[in-house]
Amino acid sequence: MGQWAMRWWWREMTGLVLPVACGGCGRPRTTLCDACGRALAGAAGRRVRPVPEPAGLPVVCAAAPYADAVRAVLLGHKERGALGLARPLGVALAGAVRASVAASAGSGGLPLLLVPVPSARRVVRARGHDATRRVARAAAGELRRRGTAARALPVLRQRRPVADQSGLSARERQENLAGALEVVPGGARLLAGGRPVLVDDLMTTGASLAEAARALRAGSEPRIGGPVRVSAAVVAAPPLSFEINRN
Repeated sequence: MGQWAMRWWWREMTGLVLPVACGGCGRPRTTLCDACGRALAGAAGRRVRPVPEPAGLPVVCAAAPYADAVRAVLLGHKERGALGLARPLGVALAGAVRASVAASAGSGGLPLLLVPVPSARRVVRARGHDATRRVARAAAGELRRRGTAARALPVLRQRRPVADQSGLSARERQENLAGALEVVPGGARLLAGGRPVLVDDLMTTGASLAEAARALRAGSEPRIGGPVRVSAAVVAAPPLSFEINRN
């Protein structure tokens, strides 16, 4: 068994056998307490905008501000492998997806295709799991349970290495990611069958979502009425991005 497979197995097993505590506040014997669950997904998804707003950024909606319990839940799932948090994170993301689609002319009756923003392979290996893809699958399942046709569709990949984004300014992040993503072979055919919605756990500067939107538009088949319509949804975004209203 390879190192990555061992790490994945260990995360899956520890999620089953170790005592649980709330991913938001540490309360014992619960994966997520009611109060932290409300902080994560208790409100309707809302439009968010980073400052400065990168060119090409689609409509983005988020479930909650990135602070306090929400921050702890996201980090617990992504960095510490608390896989039991994927379900409530998926519920939160599903709400943001619904808001994003409603804010950008609806789905047109098409199934929703939740396209995760891809992480670098080295990051996925280090964590032992693909956090964004896991939450995207959970969100698609939640949407289906509520009567909306949806599936997770991981059709984006990195076409070249990028530098670690931490510590970079908004402009440096845009330059770092410019042209870094592409649609996988055969992805255009899959995208033609639905309404794509980019999904991620967190938006900071919006650079990743702007580049992902560019790659989706470039790699999709032409549609009647113009280019493919793309919107985006995230679990969380900086508190200030909720307060910006330039409609």
